[in-house]
Amino acid sequence: MVRGKTQMKRIENATSRQVTFSKRRSGLLKKAFELSVLCDAEVALIIFSPKGRLYEFSNSSISKTIERYQRNTKEQDGSGRKEAEENLQHLKEEAVSMSQKIELIEASKRKLLGDCLESCCINELQLIEEQLEKSLHNIRARKTLLYKEKIEQLKEEEKILTEENQKLREKCEVRSPHLPIPLLVAPEPNREFSDVETELFIGLPEQRTTHSL
Repeated sequence: MVRGKTQMKRIENATSRQVTFSKRRSGLLKKAFELSVLCDAEVALIIFSPKGRLYEFSNSSISKTIERYQRNTKEQDGSGRKEAEENLQHLKEEAVSMSQKIELIEASKRKLLGDCLESCCINELQLIEEQLEKSLHNIRARKTLLYKEKIEQLKEEEKILTEENQKLREKCEVRSPHLPIPLLVAPEPNREFSDVETELFIGLPEQRTTHSL
């Protein structure tokens, strides 16, 4: 028969709790004895029942084992405390060192910006000047590189736009072929002015009428 998994919580029934205590106490004492024999280990086990009854096991003397435990615990506490103090001291030294480095960096930054130069000697000023020239050279080199990249990008965009323009022009030529130019025809003379007399006449107007008759 397969045993089910025991739920780890307090057994409410007093009789079942006492039966379980007896069984598990016997098994725990047996395991302690086996561990001491098989592994040659110093084992001490102390158990108090719910009613206060004492059960114990030791392959030597329980009092000696307890004294050894307390002694080792104190040594570990002392070594742990000492290690913690050493780590704290090391952290303090690192904090002081980092603070000094930060102060030096801030002072160097102020000098590069042209401040607090009164305390600088000629060698320090020359070093600052060299650093500035080097920085300026790097800045100009970076600026030139960005200009070149931008020019190449614009050239590529120009190439793409030229190709698209050529394609659009070809499409327009296919959809709208050239039409023949119509010939210009001279306009016909207006009949209202065709009967106008153009003969030259010299003389008075009255004579012109008589002569026509």
